[in-house]
Amino acid sequence: MKIILLGYMGSGKTTIGKQLSKKVYAPFYDLDHYIESREGASISEIFKTKGEIYFRKIEHTYLKEFLQENDSYVLSLGGGTPCYAGNMDIILQEESAHSIYLQASIPTLKERIQRNKEKRPLVASLSDEKLTEYIAKHLFERRAFYEKAKHTIPTDGDLDTIVAEIRILLH
Repeated sequence: MKIILLGYMGSGKTTIGKQLSKKVYAPFYDLDHYIESREGASISEIFKTKGEIYFRKIEHTYLKEFLQENDSYVLSLGGGTPCYAGNMDIILQEESAHSIYLQASIPTLKERIQRNKEKRPLVASLSDEKLTEYIAKHLFERRAFYEKAKHTIPTDGDLDTIVAEIRILLH
């Protein structure tokens, strides 16, 4: 089983991915954690010291590496991963993989992101008013990439229901 979860930050990729991996008996991986372990630095350190262009290059390299080396997984991508370096095309070339866009509404995303804003360097300094605008702008830019996924699942509901819907979708 190969499952690739994509969507905006706060859409539930990690939370849903961990729960789903238990139900489908496949290991859970987070691409950002994979990159951090390979680079020996946190994502925010990589952004600070080497910049976004460097990060997007290695993100592309490590995504390809991960997909080639693993046969069974639930993989959570970074929110921007599908939008750069032809990554969405690489994901779609994995014919046996289920790419799933976890789609959440702007109010849901804002609420979830606000809960741990300090852990998200891109939005930590934004006011609540600016946060809504930031999310809306990014979703507008990224939606075309996200919507290329094989499946779309709304994630405004509760975790157990969402995981059950994904399992039905996979059978």
